[in-house]
Amino acid sequence: MRRILFLLVILFAVSCTKESEELSFDTTPKIELLSISNDTIVEFQESISFSIRYEDGDGDLGNPDPNVNSLFVKDSRLQNEDAFYVQPLAPVGEQISITGNLTIELASTFILGNADSEFVTFTIYMLDRNGNKSNVIETETITIVK
Repeated sequence: MRRILFLLVILFAVSCTKESEELSFDTTPKIELLSISNDTIVEFQESISFSIRYEDGDGDLGNPDPNVNSLFVKDSRLQNEDAFYVQPLAPVGEQISITGNLTIELASTFILGNADSEFVTFTIYMLDRNGNKSNVIETETITIVK
């Protein structure tokens, strides 16, 4: 429940393109940070959005089972990462190279201590259905203010 209140993730497969019938990417997924919505946010009032690009050589990113998480986001101020569901980004059972963009929105981010501001970075990675872990990306520093 805390995870729901702390982080709300909205994932959209903005684009998912079939590269060819042959695998044109590595079967280990790769992600790249494209943009961050704000580098300073007001706690409880503003959200943080990350736009990431993904590519996967066999198209097995996301999972049809909503109880299986594929996206992991760690707040540098916390010990544990949060895990989130991602729907399949290509038809299940097809081995096609895919690439596209996802938007991750973190709502209700807040200051954990008593200061008037805090600095935070986020690390993000994905797992495909075969258990292959993508590279880990780290955001630039974001300032949270009261």
